[in-house]
Amino acid sequence: MRTRGFRSFRGSGGSGRRTRPAVAVALLAAGAAVLAGGGPVGAAPAAVHRTKQDQQEQADGCDVTKSVPPSTDDGPAVKAIKARRSLVIGVDQNSYRWGARNPNTGQIEGFDIDLARAIGAAVMGDPEKVVLKPVATADRIDAIKKGRVDLIVRTMTINCKRMEDVAFSKPYFNITQRVLVPTASPAKNIDDAVKDQRVCAAAGSTALTVVTEKKTARQVVTVENQLDCLVLMQLGKVDATMTDNGLAAGQAAQDQTVRIVDGEAQPEVVGVAMLKDSTDLTARVNQVLADYYARGDWARSYEHWLKPYMLNEADRYWPGTR
Repeated sequence: MRTRGFRSFRGSGGSGRRTRPAVAVALLAAGAAVLAGGGPVGAAPAAVHRTKQDQQEQADGCDVTKSVPPSTDDGPAVKAIKARRSLVIGVDQNSYRWGARNPNTGQIEGFDIDLARAIGAAVMGDPEKVVLKPVATADRIDAIKKGRVDLIVRTMTINCKRMEDVAFSKPYFNITQRVLVPTASPAKNIDDAVKDQRVCAAAGSTALTVVTEKKTARQVVTVENQLDCLVLMQLGKVDATMTDNGLAAGQAAQDQTVRIVDGEAQPEVVGVAMLKDSTDLTARVNQVLADYYARGDWARSYEHWLKPYMLNEADRYWPGTR
């Protein structure tokens, strides 16, 4: 994967300063041998639990796949970004295989990062004009609305509530919520893993909504970034972590002392987020997504970063956005 020509901020927006200790603990626990480890433990997902939010979205008639048609035209938003000579994309730097800083190169890399770079190169035409800026899970919408970033490419679930605050591209990945536990845990499924246990989830995440609505956890522990949950589990301060299946697979690959239990909850889709009034930018991103998939780049990125750690073939995870 090419990294030359792209700049990145280390810990911008506060996320780096607060999560560096967590990253260090997690990487120490993982060890070099784990980087080549196998996929997550856990059988094929069982029946899916839908949250009240998901049920309400169905009642409201919200279409999370709805977005503006793809276009290569430069409208006001794209022209303003080009005039500024810098496209700032909010990304993760703590999620193994999705968006994580490689300690050997200092570069952020992963599935979402490949897509962010493709969008940046297409919009700006010059990789030197693209900045990858780490943003915490809970800070994603705020970072967009306050102009700290132009786009968020960070495993961000599209839902009706978020669509009131920001615009989304067409979806580019199907995900569900799953639960990780220490390998020594007797839990066999999500209910076992959550009931009467201390469960961790990232603030502002769909996972937090799901585990809170279940109302069976003894304690729900909230963190800024989902990797912090892995650290708390390694330290014995929580009993389980709820996060989406992609991030859960990354954690299980990063640290083989944890496993994913059977079952899944809340089927959903992930998209690129931006300002609501940046319609031309949304259209441009949708064009990049269509081209990215048609060229086979999406499949190649999936094969490289995610396939060894996911339960299914690529077709299960592509939402069919074209």
